Amino acid sequence: MIYSVNGTLIHTEPGAAVVECGGVGFKCLTSMGTLRTLPAPGAQVKLYTKLNVREDAMDLFGFATLAELNCFQLLTSVSGVGPRVALSILSELSPEKLALAVAAGDSKALTRANGVGAKLAQRIALELKDKVKQLGAPGAAPAGPAGESGPVSAAGNAANAVAALAVLGYTPSEAASVVAKFDSALPTEELIRLSLREMGSRL
Repeated sequence: MIYSVNGTLIHTEPGAAVVECGGVGFKCLTSMGTLRTLPAPGAQVKLYTKLNVREDAMDLFGFATLAELNCFQLLTSVSGVGPRVALSILSELSPEKLALAVAAGDSKALTRANGVGAKLAQRIALELKDKVKQLGAPGAAPAGPAGESGPVSAAGNAANAVAALAVLGYTPSEAASVVAKFDSALPTEELIRLSLREMGSRL
């Protein structure tokens, strides 16, 4: 298992980045989200990786953050979601937006990705939301899909953020302790973003 690659970025192209480590160039298949964060070739970069082994090939996937890698692994755990579809979703939705969509049961947001139809989007939202329930995440009713109106309490924002972070693989207790550090009146997506930054700073 290759946990990460840390070296010189020598090439980028749609869907891939090549990082040279110790004279070896590692081609990492990646999302547009990660590609947008990369510096110009010649700079030093670190990508968190997942090696996918098939009968006819070995593909290395690379991500700018652990949150995005966690999302990738969760997505590919869903029946019918392969690595390419997972990358397509992460090219359209950041980890924060994906977690929020799943926690809110907003399958429509997932259909923005190429190769994701309504039925597959519903399956992804349902299966990943079930994972949150199995983890024992808070059962507060999440905010509705984007575009729906209605009051959302500050406590609800925090609960939604904790549930969304559980989608990304964090335990409810860990997520709750980090979310509690921030103003619960902030929008849910902002609470998720700040919490992911805080968690990432520990690594």
